[in-house]
Amino acid sequence: MKSPLRIGTRDSELALWQAQTVQRQLERLGFDTVLCPVKSTGDIVLDKPLYELGITGIFTKTLDVALIKGEIDIAVHSMKDVPTQLPQGIVQTAVLKRASTMDVLIHKGSDFLNGKNGTIATGSLRRKAQWLYQYPNHKVIGLRGNVNTRLIKLIENDWQGAIFAKAGLQRIKLLPKDAIMLDWMVPAPAQGAMVVVALEKNQEACEVSQKLNDSDSDVTTRIEREFLRTLEGGCTAPVGALAEIKDQKVRLKGCLHALDGSTKVEISKERPLNKFEGFGKSCAYEILESGGMQLMKKIKDELNNPVH
Repeated sequence: MKSPLRIGTRDSELALWQAQTVQRQLERLGFDTVLCPVKSTGDIVLDKPLYELGITGIFTKTLDVALIKGEIDIAVHSMKDVPTQLPQGIVQTAVLKRASTMDVLIHKGSDFLNGKNGTIATGSLRRKAQWLYQYPNHKVIGLRGNVNTRLIKLIENDWQGAIFAKAGLQRIKLLPKDAIMLDWMVPAPAQGAMVVVALEKNQEACEVSQKLNDSDSDVTTRIEREFLRTLEGGCTAPVGALAEIKDQKVRLKGCLHALDGSTKVEISKERPLNKFEGFGKSCAYEILESGGMQLMKKIKDELNNPVH
C-alpha cells in the first residue's frame, strides 16, 4: 500500500485496545497503519436503554459513514455490536481469534446470591432475562456506558453487582480476582470476537485485512449471528448463542428468554464441521417452532408498549 491503512475505531479504552491489536498485527505483516478514533451515538447517549434508541448498529453507524465517505479504510468493532445485516457496500473481511465468550459478575460481596433480595445492573436485555430466570426475586436495573463508566457507576450506587463480558475486562486489565464466572449464562452471539469491515470496492483494504482472519472464530460467529438474524434479534430480544468447534464437529447452544425471565426456549445441537452452512438458521427455526414464535411476538409487543 502506498499510503498508511486508516483504521477507524470508537474512542473508548476498550475500542482503542481492539484497534491497536489489529494495528499491531497488520504492522507485523509489514503494512503501515494509522488509527482514526471517532465517538459513536451509542457512547454519547447514555440515559436511554439501547432498544429505546431505535437505531440498528448504534455503536457502528458513525464508522459505517466514515467508511462510505472514504475517511477510513477499515473499521474494527466488538462483533456483538455489529448488526447481522451490514450496510450495502460494506463487507466483513476478518474475525480475529476469539477471546473468552463468558459473562462475569462484578460484585461487592456474593452473600446476596444465597438470599432473596439483590439488585444487579446491566444494559443488556439478554443478561437481564437470563439473570431473572436464575434469580426471579432479584431486581435488575439498567446500566449504560463504556466499561470504565459502568464500573464507576457500580461503585457509586448501592447495587450488589453488575454483569460484564469477561473478554472486555481482561483486555483492559480490569477483571477483578473475585469476579464470578457466569458459566450458566449463554453469551451474546459473537461475544468475545473482534471483527474488521471494509468497503467492498476497496480491494486493497479487503485483501490486507483478510490476512487477520481466524477460520474457527469466523465459522462459530457466523453460525451464532445466523441464529440471531433468523430469530430477528439484534438489540431487541434476549437471545443467547454459543457455537464451539471440537473434534471436527460444531455444537450450538442457543436460547430465547422472556423479558422478565419467566420462560425460555432453548436448543443444543451438533453437526459435522464441514456441514456448518445453515446450521444457525435451522436451530433458530426449531426454537421458533417450539414456542419461540409466540415468545418473540410477546417480546416485541412489550418493547413497543412498555409499561411505565
